[in-house]
Amino acid sequence: MIPLLQVNDLKKHFPLRGGAVKAVDGISFEVRRGETLSIVGESGCGKSTVGRAVLRLLEPSAGQVVLDGQRIDQLAAAKLRPMRRRMQVVFQDPFSSLNPRMRVRDILAEPIRNFGLASSRADLTARVTRLLDTVRLLADAAGRFPHEFSGGQRQRIGIARALAAEPDLIICDEAVSALDVSVKAQIVNLLQDLQAELGLALLFISHDLAIVEHMTHRVAVMYLGRIVEMATSRRIFATPRHPYTYALLSAVPVPEPGHARTRVVLTGDVPSPINPPSGCRFHTRCPFAFERCRTEEPELRAVQPDQSAACHLNDGPDEDNPLLRTKVLA
Repeated sequence: MIPLLQVNDLKKHFPLRGGAVKAVDGISFEVRRGETLSIVGESGCGKSTVGRAVLRLLEPSAGQVVLDGQRIDQLAAAKLRPMRRRMQVVFQDPFSSLNPRMRVRDILAEPIRNFGLASSRADLTARVTRLLDTVRLLADAAGRFPHEFSGGQRQRIGIARALAAEPDLIICDEAVSALDVSVKAQIVNLLQDLQAELGLALLFISHDLAIVEHMTHRVAVMYLGRIVEMATSRRIFATPRHPYTYALLSAVPVPEPGHARTRVVLTGDVPSPINPPSGCRFHTRCPFAFERCRTEEPELRAVQPDQSAACHLNDGPDEDNPLLRTKVLA
């Protein structure tokens, strides 16, 4: 079966005098129908740029974006418009992403009108009412303005606006990071319920690994514009095969006090995306780096049937791999 979304060697470089910021520097992945793929990594790794380039809110510098078998990265605006309906986005800040001068009914009605989805005014009103009910908001919310809602309620409005276009894929760009812990859990549960009910595919961009573990099917780990590991959620949280993934997981709070853990503290700063290090981009901060890492860039390759990693440590026997000798969480 053809994946819903295929991204092939995607690059997004921002030109500078004498160089370029290589925010996304050649990544490939796919999202299947009804699946959640999470992209995780530190701030500045390029994960939000990936989402914007897929949506063509930023024009890709190179590579291909294929939606349901049709390449969309080179489509003219007129031909791209109907494809936009199938890909929607929920942004990080639910307040700045909603027009403060529009009532909720008009915010939700806008995409319905834009894509000609309602057959009459009564149908439009009914669709808005159903959308509010779908995201667990009362019908009287339609007549209110965004500032009259809490952060979690505003994010529900943002989700309803994304659903209004009847998309196949929703890109959630740090969609829960600005919310309180209890509200965050409610929004994640809502997204999971909607996915099960509507068959949505989600591209979930986040730095919160606890949330990612709870809701995702597969995980792609980004570092300095590249994917360094990709695996099923179960595999990546149990047996990471890249030192950067290992370090990220070791920083996740332990749910039970007193549990043993092997903590990896990364030293130094993230290198500049204008001039990435030679060899492995992570070698300047990696506690396991050796000479080959400094000169030869590792390829992202399969290390298990459902796991790929870009690390030279995986080229030798498993018993010699320091990542496999100690569990992140005991």
